[in-house]
Amino acid sequence: MPYTVISLGGVTCGFAIIVGFAIHWWFRQGRSWLALVPFVFALLYGMLAALSAYNSVSALGVVTWLAIWAGNAAGFVGLVWGVGGEDRNVTRATPVVLESGGYVVLLLVTVAFVCLLLWAGKRVPRGKLLLGALSGALLALSGTIAGIAAVPLGSATNAAGAFFTSYF
Repeated sequence: MPYTVISLGGVTCGFAIIVGFAIHWWFRQGRSWLALVPFVFALLYGMLAALSAYNSVSALGVVTWLAIWAGNAAGFVGLVWGVGGEDRNVTRATPVVLESGGYVVLLLVTVAFVCLLLWAGKRVPRGKLLLGALSGALLALSGTIAGIAAVPLGSATNAAGAFFTSYF
């Protein structure tokens, strides 16, 4: 069964990655807007991966489920044992699920993501891509603003996929 439950701790981890990257960007990368592109691409990719994992069993789904589980566990430890808070389920009730055309676009974006990981070398640090994708996966299924952002992303992906597949 797909692990598509996101906890408050998981969402906190997703936002913590964004906060950490924003501080790094501000002080170490000279606030260059071009330095944001790989991280934002990876963030959106992670959201798409979480949307695809919602109702399918696949290799990408397993990786995404493991990332969500790890983020939930780390968030639980941080919230409950770290600062004495509480953790609860914050999964969006009806996430947008990708359609067949959306999966075509997701596969093409996955190829681009893997190619960046393998061949971008020193121009795009792997950590930036991996942390961005993890953050996106942790935020995509939440019921907050991050979950709301996944709706237009999933819909746009489905529309692009419908446009792409209409030619074949």
